[in-house]
Amino acid sequence: MDVSSANLTPGSLTALAEASAAINSTLDLDVVLDQIAKSAAEVMQAEGSSVLTLDRVRNKLIFTAAVGEQGRALLGKEFDADLGIAGHVIRTGRSENIVDVSDNPDFFRGIDEQLRFHTKGLMAAPMIQKDQIVGVVEVVNHKGGGRFPESSLPLLDLFANLAACGTHNALVHASMARERTAFRESVLADNEIVGSSTTLAATIKLADRVSPTHATVLLTGETGTGKEVLAKYIHKASQRVEKAFVAVNCAALPETLLESELFGHEKGAFTGAIQQRIGRFELADNGTLFLDEIGDISASTQVKLLRLLQERSFTRVGGTQTISCDVRIIAATNRDLKKAIEEGKFRDDLFYRLNVFPIHIPPLRDRRDDIPELVDHFTKLACANLGVIPHVVSQSAQAVLAAYHWPGNIRELSNVVERAVLLCDGAEILPTHLPSEIASARPAGTPSEGRLRGAERDMIVKALHEAHWNQTQAARALGISRDNLRYRLKKYNITRDDR
Repeated sequence: MDVSSANLTPGSLTALAEASAAINSTLDLDVVLDQIAKSAAEVMQAEGSSVLTLDRVRNKLIFTAAVGEQGRALLGKEFDADLGIAGHVIRTGRSENIVDVSDNPDFFRGIDEQLRFHTKGLMAAPMIQKDQIVGVVEVVNHKGGGRFPESSLPLLDLFANLAACGTHNALVHASMARERTAFRESVLADNEIVGSSTTLAATIKLADRVSPTHATVLLTGETGTGKEVLAKYIHKASQRVEKAFVAVNCAALPETLLESELFGHEKGAFTGAIQQRIGRFELADNGTLFLDEIGDISASTQVKLLRLLQERSFTRVGGTQTISCDVRIIAATNRDLKKAIEEGKFRDDLFYRLNVFPIHIPPLRDRRDDIPELVDHFTKLACANLGVIPHVVSQSAQAVLAAYHWPGNIRELSNVVERAVLLCDGAEILPTHLPSEIASARPAGTPSEGRLRGAERDMIVKALHEAHWNQTQAARALGISRDNLRYRLKKYNITRDDR
């Protein structure tokens, strides 16, 4: 493109610089294109200017930005991309300088008629990005009267190129933002915490307290209690929610691979390291890194992790460059780290760095009140995921599930429910659809347990009477969910006749 013949006045150079700066300063497409339309009108001494973007799917040209007397009225208007001088530019890929549009057969009068505007002279240039036309930049009616000078056409081409570049950058950014949002939602989709027991409520209260801060969190609890789910819950409620949540299972990788996974490695750092690799800490920069099974990492990895927590920096495997990062650490373990320290298997200084805000997640057997809600949740989830008709869990199956001790906790419960949904031919899950070790479980029925069950039944009956048998109000007074209350009504065979 040759702009040497154009009259690049100081005002023209300023307008070009402002248009270019708009592209570099924001990825807001409307702001960028509006600045380009404004600058083009100033440089070309035009009464109006517009940027039309091409919708290839619908074959439409849309006024995305416009300045001038009817600029605001133009925004959003569209017409067939085959029409007008803009349509001609789209087809040919060449700029046009039309002295008198009334003598041009390609001129589309529809827009003028809608806005009661009179177009006399017009210049149009194609917006080309990677050999593909994405729109047109137009200027209309020279302020000095007469025609636009031919020397202005290369300048308009330059504005069209700026508009194409700005459009491309903004669309790529928008696409990446959508992908990040979709990815983040998919990663965090399973962070729903189900249950209303007082035991679980105490755990959630701690999570809510620490979530808005940058404090390091250590989650403890048995396998399958939902430590990663709680870690995602904390991340989603934090100021880092728009950034990455990256999870690493420290027990799933051998020592050499784990260090490479966490810190990355340089090309040639070890056999097979054919190129540089970015580690999980860099991927989680400004976000959250969840280190599951932290009690299983080796002594050398513990040293590197301790340094990162102390200095917020690290070096890649085989590298010498110090890399800084801002990562929130949420660690989790099912091991007794204090015992591991006594046995010399875990560094005490690392433990104290990780144990800034400990949260213990109770096993399922300590929150049996949540089992009915969890069963209902996993049943609905399994039916949806497996594409089967909705199932309900029979009262007898609910009783069996509530009586089992669940050594595998919530993860085991989820798997058992999914298996039962697959085995169930009808719409009701029965004890026969459950594994034999679960189906054979029965409540202990000890005298002390019987007294507790009786006290609970009396408490429920009392709450119902006080709420005039409004189950929602009674459940609220008891601090449980309505579904939980209904389960207990069946469990204890409570009716309105009870006093």
